Amino acid sequence: MISKSELIACSALNFTRFGSKRFTLDELANQLGISKKTIYHYFNKKEELVQESTAYLLLSYSREIQGPEIALCKDPLEKIILIYKKGFEHLKYFSPTFLFGLRKYYPKAYELFNGFRNDLVNETIYELFVDAQKLGCVQNEVNLRLVCELYFLNLNAIAFGRSSLFDKYTQQEILQHLIINTIKGIVTKDYTNRFIQK
Repeated sequence: MISKSELIACSALNFTRFGSKRFTLDELANQLGISKKTIYHYFNKKEELVQESTAYLLLSYSREIQGPEIALCKDPLEKIILIYKKGFEHLKYFSPTFLFGLRKYYPKAYELFNGFRNDLVNETIYELFVDAQKLGCVQNEVNLRLVCELYFLNLNAIAFGRSSLFDKYTQQEILQHLIINTIKGIVTKDYTNRFIQK
């Protein structure tokens, strides 16, 4: 019998690719070569599976951004760019209908996603901006809370508006225009890093 963790991993992959509402438990069972009864052995309803799949995706991303490349980086602004670079590596595989489906049909799963996003921006990213400002990398007059709200809190709405930007542009182009250029606009005149050159 398939394990619960294998079921969640496969579900997460398919929900992000096809949408959490659109991809059915019948399709999941068929793809895994199991009966729907096996799915119901672990989950009472699809909403629980969507919620656990969302938690799985968020945990996977959390582990990646705590990995050595980001953890060992000393420059707070470079760290922000690396965090979003990792995020975009995941988001490029997301169907725009995934987040829409969470918001509309699976409020508990969307709450998980929304809470994670808010914590990431309002705590992790904000604190990195504060550190950068203290180090003299970001202009003193910049309102960092406002920058976080304007440019970082709603990136998913920008990236997945009517269609996915990842279908039209490369991951590097999106990173450059949404993240790096935004940061370039608030840094001090002498600041550089491997992504921002003068």
